[in-house]
Amino acid sequence: MTGLRQPTGRRSPLVSLRQFRSEDLSALYAISLATGHLGGDASHLYSDPNLMGHIYSAPYALLNPTLVLVAVDGDGVAGFVLGALDTAAWEVMLERNWWPALRAQYPDPGDTSDATWTTDQRRAFMIHHPERGPPAVTNAYPAHLHMNLLPRAQGRGVGSMLLGEWLRRAAKCQAKAIHVGVNRANLRAIHFWDRHGFKELTRVDTTRNRTMWMGRS
Repeated sequence: MTGLRQPTGRRSPLVSLRQFRSEDLSALYAISLATGHLGGDASHLYSDPNLMGHIYSAPYALLNPTLVLVAVDGDGVAGFVLGALDTAAWEVMLERNWWPALRAQYPDPGDTSDATWTTDQRRAFMIHHPERGPPAVTNAYPAHLHMNLLPRAQGRGVGSMLLGEWLRRAAKCQAKAIHVGVNRANLRAIHFWDRHGFKELTRVDTTRNRTMWMGRS
């Protein structure tokens, strides 16, 4: 376990990193929702609070827990980083072991996205019709990761600590190049990834205009 001490006067001054545990799953769901709107709270957007976690965090915790790390302070789990070393293989695993049960739980809202859908319906569409990473990205940068921090852990160096530890573990598993997908409107996140060596992959041809793909070798 690694720790980061912050100046006095901040809430929960000691932050530690550790491997994901099964009892952390509810916290991953909660953090996914609390950071699901451009890094801020998305709870007002969803009727079902679990949808964000179903897509962006829970499958990693349950199918690939060795690459899931959490940041813990005096108030509990305050953030996480997780990912997969081979994105193409990960997408195959999700199709086999994750999406079928969720598809039985959430009706497919249609074959094509509709601007009139609720936010819940848009996430249900993603469950039934998951978008794969662009081959131009996944071929050159096979590994990928996601990171989310609650507000109390932001701006304190916790993200850098989580990323550094995740990268060390990925390197031990022979990861060579890594990508992230960032909402173009989330300028704070773009700045973070850029500061840590991830650069925009400008030649990627994708219809997902909201997503900026960033890679690091």
